[in-house]
Amino acid sequence: MKYYNEHINKLNNDIYSKEYLTKHIIQAKQYIDKHYTDKLNLNEIAEKAFISKFHFIRLFKSLYGVTPYQYLKAVRIDNAKQLLISQISISNVCSTVGFDSLTSFSTLFKKITGKTPYQFQKQKSNFE
Repeated sequence: MKYYNEHINKLNNDIYSKEYLTKHIIQAKQYIDKHYTDKLNLNEIAEKAFISKFHFIRLFKSLYGVTPYQYLKAVRIDNAKQLLISQISISNVCSTVGFDSLTSFSTLFKKITGKTPYQFQKQKSNFE
């Protein structure tokens, strides 16, 4: 029995080490970075990390300090800012960064930046 337990512990350390899990969480983050414009769901992203959805959320938050969904929203808003600065229409920016609704995009944008997309775009155009 001792041999069996030692063998299981060795396998757990070799195969499922923290480095293994960290590598998969990083790959999932990179997947979000690359596919933020797509309709992503948590199950799909967790599958990319080869772990359960709930374990994925816990590990992602411990590594990056935010949940995967919070990270996805931040990536979308950061990219939206860049597009708004380049004077692309707000509705095009909304659909380009992966939002289905202009209302939800505007609400989230204002919550994160303190300005509506229109106010942000107008302010940035005044500085140029």
